[in-house]
Amino acid sequence: MIRCTPEIAIVPRQTSWLAIGVAARDKAAMKPEQQSINLTVQRLGLAEPGDAALVRSLAVEAPVSIEVGGIGYAVMMATPVDLEDYGLGFALSEGLVETPDQIERIDIHPVEGGWALRIWVPSERKAIALERARQRVSESSCGLCGIENIEQVLRPLPPLTARIATDRDAIAAALAALRDHQPLGQATGAVHAAAFCAPTGEILCAREDVGRHNALDKLIGALARAGTDPATGFILLSARCSYELVEKTVRAGCPMLVTISAPTSLAAERAVQAGLTLVALARADSALVINDARGMIA
Repeated sequence: MIRCTPEIAIVPRQTSWLAIGVAARDKAAMKPEQQSINLTVQRLGLAEPGDAALVRSLAVEAPVSIEVGGIGYAVMMATPVDLEDYGLGFALSEGLVETPDQIERIDIHPVEGGWALRIWVPSERKAIALERARQRVSESSCGLCGIENIEQVLRPLPPLTARIATDRDAIAAALAALRDHQPLGQATGAVHAAAFCAPTGEILCAREDVGRHNALDKLIGALARAGTDPATGFILLSARCSYELVEKTVRAGCPMLVTISAPTSLAAERAVQAGLTLVALARADSALVINDARGMIA
């Protein structure tokens, strides 16, 4: 049974910006379970006077090189914790594997300046990874390259067949409980959370990362490792709802996505096409139902 709410492990010392660079190269100081560092900062009073020296926790962000079958696939900026969950979830989300048992093993190695995440798959899946690496779509913040990649963005999603019965009280309960599943977020204020919720709103598993896509991939991987079917509940994200998050949710087979921030136009369009129930701008007082064509919210 996997642990779904990891403890925060903070480097037990104050440091400086120079020391951060040294710590990033010192692999004894950068163990995978460490998620934040302490930094001495100076508070500058603006509207409220009161300059002061403070110790602030900062979320660790490091480059993670993802290799599939020995092929360099991507370099992602991530929080180097729960990387086995991340590797499995990334492989499933990218369509590199269809089921967890198609992965032979996942190796995690410290390298100069970051981490190497090596995913080993059978030869037939390696060929798929090679083709996907050639056509891989850049993230929305980096733009898209070429008509082939535009076609990849707009390729049809598998229609969702799973259905849950939930209601506004369940959504409210999940929102109210999310903070308790964000220890790193509470300590740093700099990371996203992805949570899997039962139809009643109970949070069953959560993952955090500096990247919203990474947090969702980690969650998908954690559910796969635990043998939890994403079709049996809904996903809650503390992030803007971009089309990539909709696609990852749909490909995981989860029928409903709730996000704290607003969706993009393409995210809403893709949710409608796939039959994903999408709820956005979910706050304590209200939420917007972007799509619920299959009537899952009572």
